Amino acid sequence: MYAIVEILGQQFKVEAGKKLCVHRMNEAECGSEVEFDKVLLVDNNEVVIVGAPVLEGAKVVAEVLSHPRGKKVIVFHKKRRKGYRKRNGHRQDFTELQIKEIIF
Repeated sequence: MYAIVEILGQQFKVEAGKKLCVHRMNEAECGSEVEFDKVLLVDNNEVVIVGAPVLEGAKVVAEVLSHPRGKKVIVFHKKRRKGYRKRNGHRQDFTELQIKEIIF
């Protein structure tokens, strides 16, 4: 069984017992439980239920495991023959979630 859920403006496929990394949730503390009620689709043993746009009464319960940082991404701009080079790095903050259950 899996579900498609919207978390912080992005859609994710979630299954019970799996881990998921989403963009940083500042209000969530490590060890706390969070609920997401914007469930767009549920697949329960080959029976697909699609919401319009969301399913009423459906929710996903997850536990916050940690707030890690992603790998560094290097952004490099260069213009040929002009002597222009610019180097910039970025590390994205994430929140790691453990999906506990899907309720619908």
